[in-house]
Amino acid sequence: MNAQDALRLQQLEACQAARVCISDYMRLCDDLESPETVQAIGALFSEDACWEGLGESYATRLGRHTGRVAIEKMMASYVRHPAHFAMNAHFLCSEALRHGPDGVLTGRWLMLQTSAFTAGGAHLNAAEIRVTFGEEAGRTVMRHFTTRNLFSRPVDHWQAADTLPVPDTK
Repeated sequence: MNAQDALRLQQLEACQAARVCISDYMRLCDDLESPETVQAIGALFSEDACWEGLGESYATRLGRHTGRVAIEKMMASYVRHPAHFAMNAHFLCSEALRHGPDGVLTGRWLMLQTSAFTAGGAHLNAAEIRVTFGEEAGRTVMRHFTTRNLFSRPVDHWQAADTLPVPDTK
């Protein structure tokens, strides 16, 4: 394998590791109910990472958190009994991963979040997620995570008791 092929393979592997990292993050955020989950989320970030909300609503409501410990503290604020979320699901799409000329891997996704709250109500949010990735202790981690609200709106509920329509089998 020549040097160009080796670099290309390394970049493809880095992209896949970034996909797994962001997917793990979203999965853990969907089940944010214990200190162990908070620690697992923290492990996906570099020691000096920055997590921040951008734009008028997210900068104010979500803030900026610098360092793994600060990120874990912010995530821990969602761990409550009863749980803050009765149901939470994140959907990522429109992925774009790029290696910059400096070799830094960045990613961009559109995210749809569907949430129902234990206190009542449900919400639909869309956001643009941008992440700068790096390596720490031989694994891919997030160094800078931003989320910028595209729209938010309350919804009546997510789980309807209505019968799911299916084709007649007769």
